[in-house]
Amino acid sequence: MLIERIYDEDLAQASYLIGCQAKGEAIVVDGRRDIAVYQDLAEKNGMKIVAVTETHIHADYLSGTRELAAATGAKIYVSGEGGPDWQYQFDGERLYDGDTITLGNISIKAVHTPGHTPEHLSFLLTDGAFSEQPGYLLSGDFVFSGDLGRPDLLDEAAGGIDTRFEGAKQLFASLRDKFLTLPDYVQVHPAHGAGSACGKALGAIPSSTVGYERLYAWWGPYLDANDEQGFIDELLDGQPDAHAYFGRMKRENRDGPAVMGERAPLAELNTADVAKGLAEDSLTFIDTRSNGDVHRGTVVRSLNVPAGKPVASYGAWVVNPETDQNPLVLLAPDREAAQDMWDHLVRVGIDNVAGYVTGIDGLPTVVPKLIQPGELDGFDAAMVLDVRNKTEHTSGHIPGSHQLSGGRVMWHLDELPADGTIVTYCQSGVRNSVAASALRRAGYEVVELDGSYAAWTAWQRSVAAA
Repeated sequence: MLIERIYDEDLAQASYLIGCQAKGEAIVVDGRRDIAVYQDLAEKNGMKIVAVTETHIHADYLSGTRELAAATGAKIYVSGEGGPDWQYQFDGERLYDGDTITLGNISIKAVHTPGHTPEHLSFLLTDGAFSEQPGYLLSGDFVFSGDLGRPDLLDEAAGGIDTRFEGAKQLFASLRDKFLTLPDYVQVHPAHGAGSACGKALGAIPSSTVGYERLYAWWGPYLDANDEQGFIDELLDGQPDAHAYFGRMKRENRDGPAVMGERAPLAELNTADVAKGLAEDSLTFIDTRSNGDVHRGTVVRSLNVPAGKPVASYGAWVVNPETDQNPLVLLAPDREAAQDMWDHLVRVGIDNVAGYVTGIDGLPTVVPKLIQPGELDGFDAAMVLDVRNKTEHTSGHIPGSHQLSGGRVMWHLDELPADGTIVTYCQSGVRNSVAASALRRAGYEVVELDGSYAAWTAWQRSVAAA
């Protein structure tokens, strides 16, 4: 049996290719929409992808299940559990607790493990060429290394009302009745790692075992004592802010993400054509440089989505393809870099990219307004906006500031003043630059706190020491 973990550092998301080497067949679990990585892995190992499935209706990225099936002819399997409100709206064989997918000597058993979501499945793998007993669990967003999938995302991002409490009870039962009944040696391969917003304390270790989690995870003592209420209280306390785009992911993943098919390579665009499109507001410019570069001058009404691993996350903060119809123009050093950025964006359903340019010369530019920490007290701000997570804000913030995390700002504009200047900050300035660019594009007067909270606290210390 072959198990290949494909990890996306942008979204801290893991998908898996499971293959039977004897029969040359493979299944992909929790795949993403840029599917070449799975096709390349299968070809490298002399395998054909014959099946695709997923553990649950994802919130943080757009599923590649339909994309892979369309490209390879693979059969789709999805959960049929969770009741009528949690049924997939596209074709595929439904899996229920105890159902099995067979690939040569490998059996993949569906285990209904609700809690993170009502329809959630984990997959128990048995390598029949080696043993008649299961040895591996693809736990999805149920059990992570050192943590559990949060049960409050449906409330936070998908319009649910107090579903977190029932979800927490279901997680307790899933641990007690399903997970802890497995042998300690069973290896656990989760769908997320450190940095994911799907839990509050995910470890960076890529896998674990049932026995290790039983002994050392925070929830172990609560299960040992059968303390359901203590478990619920600790599970729900201190969960990070959920990004608002998660609601769109839930809807699209339930209904069936659009199949893109083979994408043509991105073209380098003519600067004059881009300038014309920007003037007509028929294009949206994505400045992918660092916030420091952006602060020295950027394209008018552009969005700052810095290149690197968080392109998908930050892109989904500021581009909502359900309401933003403009094609995007990416700033990139070359076509390869532009293609990589586009791959990240399609993972969150941002497909409409017109092309790229390699510089901003010849385009209308502006220098974003900044304010120094020492100038803040005397500045007439309609609001000082903290775009960090609520847990960061609770740990320390600028007095009088209003907290609204960067991933939620554009969905909660009703919390912002309609007139006056908004001063924005985060911890170091990166998230702040992303959110501030979107607010400026939306018409708000925004001034960024230079150096953000880190610079403000350093200034406070210097004043106190003087």
